[in-house]
Amino acid sequence: MADQSKFSKMLSRIVKEKSSSNEDACNFNETCSDSQKNKLPFSISDEYRTFDNHPLWLKISTMKDLASRFGIEDPFFKLQENVHGTLTTVRGKECINFSSYNYLGFNDHPGLRKTAMVAVETFGTSVGASRLVAGERGFQKDLECKIAGFYRKPEALVFVSGHATNVSTISTLFGSEDLIVYDSLCHNSIIEGILLSGARYFPFAHNDLQILEKILMTNRSKYKRVLIVTEGLFSMDGDVPNLPELIAIKEKFGCILMIDEAHSLGVLGKTGHGLFEHWAEINTLKQCSGVYSQKNVNELMELYSSSVDIWMGTLSKTLASCGGYIAADSKIISILRFYAPGFVYSVGISAPAALSANKAFELMEKEPERIYKLRSNAQLFRKLVSSKGINTGRSEGFSVIPVIIGSSHQAIKASEELWNKGINVQPIIHPAVEEQQARLRFFITSEHTVEQIVETTVALQEVAKKIGLIK
Repeated sequence: MADQSKFSKMLSRIVKEKSSSNEDACNFNETCSDSQKNKLPFSISDEYRTFDNHPLWLKISTMKDLASRFGIEDPFFKLQENVHGTLTTVRGKECINFSSYNYLGFNDHPGLRKTAMVAVETFGTSVGASRLVAGERGFQKDLECKIAGFYRKPEALVFVSGHATNVSTISTLFGSEDLIVYDSLCHNSIIEGILLSGARYFPFAHNDLQILEKILMTNRSKYKRVLIVTEGLFSMDGDVPNLPELIAIKEKFGCILMIDEAHSLGVLGKTGHGLFEHWAEINTLKQCSGVYSQKNVNELMELYSSSVDIWMGTLSKTLASCGGYIAADSKIISILRFYAPGFVYSVGISAPAALSANKAFELMEKEPERIYKLRSNAQLFRKLVSSKGINTGRSEGFSVIPVIIGSSHQAIKASEELWNKGINVQPIIHPAVEEQQARLRFFITSEHTVEQIVETTVALQEVAKKIGLIK
């Protein structure tokens, strides 16, 4: 606690120092701008000719100064010196890696490597322009057909950026006469899309569907289209929403339902189909008195998938490629194809990216044991960490497991201590999460070994004791 108090005092001192220097700079600039008054009917402060005093730069420089004074290494933008798998080399040191969402180990899979190399040799590294301008390629359509079939939807559309997929889709489909209600822990790309749309919006407390229903009861009648948007597997907390209840609320209030599957594709469900397979399995066991019926699972998968209007996902996680996608009905896809800026004004997805993603879908279907191994590893990791008295937050034991530290300073320190022990894990600090929720975020993959998991949890216990997180 004394260390934390010292940290807070140091932060206040640095902020005051910067504020003082900024005031001096402003006074100087006002004096220097006298000559401009003879040329223009207004004065322009030199402060606004550069980004020296930009609020975001001041935040960055303050944190850099603080880290320097406390002797803390910058934990971000570390140079990775080899393939990002279960092992990585950082600053010449080989570490067990928990900072990659290579969930099923496809990033260094020989089949994907070969597919990408053949794609480059056959089609080159780029398609050269947007699909509206340069035309379609067979590999682009093949991937979209694969995604549409995967989600039981008529069509799909692939973007070159996962972030841009959410931003462009939400801002294109909704406007000022609409309402968007979203989970308070939704990803930044969803929030940016909402802001750009001009729609009215309300967050609801994380996974609290009673609050969601109250918001809709009060506001639904005031707007035309109403979007409910949430994530399939939350990327910071590792928990999931209740899909059947969301569908019931959506139908009751006549809303549009959108699910972001970025972290749930390849992770949730026996075959990696994501949230709708996950809930189909849960409710099959309930309906069949604990007996697993594949026929019943398939029927529920059809029901749940068709009840979600917009499925969004990314190609960069389980699929080890780059880009994003939307699976929906033909009208929605047509609107996005002609009007979504992130699609219309961006280059089309390249052959290496498209064909690699398609190959990853194929491998996921052929090698379902990877999904089982991922689940087994994640549950083991969470069990071992929890048994040591360390808080894993809301995680349900899938691919994302946070370790709640409760202070940005301590989270950075814990990350550095673990790196010293040969473990690479990133801190998640304010403002990405609330200060008291600062954490280490562990991405578990199918390729981690039991030995690596045990070694990591032992090291984590030692570090937790050293920083006073546990006794």
